[in-house]
Amino acid sequence: MNWLHPANDGCVLTVKVTPRANKSEIVSADSDWLRVRLKASPVDGKANIELTALFARTFNVSKSSVEILTGDTSRIKRIKLRGVSAEAVMAQITS
Repeated sequence: MNWLHPANDGCVLTVKVTPRANKSEIVSADSDWLRVRLKASPVDGKANIELTALFARTFNVSKSSVEILTGDTSRIKRIKLRGVSAEAVMAQITS
């Protein structure tokens, strides 16, 4: 899987975001990215705020532990999760 990479203090994920969905959720894992739907629109950074909140809730970490590394204005983003191992992400996604 090319979308998940371990890091020193957590892991880095590549996600593809679809804004303006009915609800915010992690949909599926493709070979190149994790598909995520967000209820928020991509205006004034609202989708990025919702993405950060979704990952914080899903992986039970603070919002400050979720950092958007690249793709602030793109649908494809790289996200760093501090304090969450790549194995924990896989376990959560596949359950």
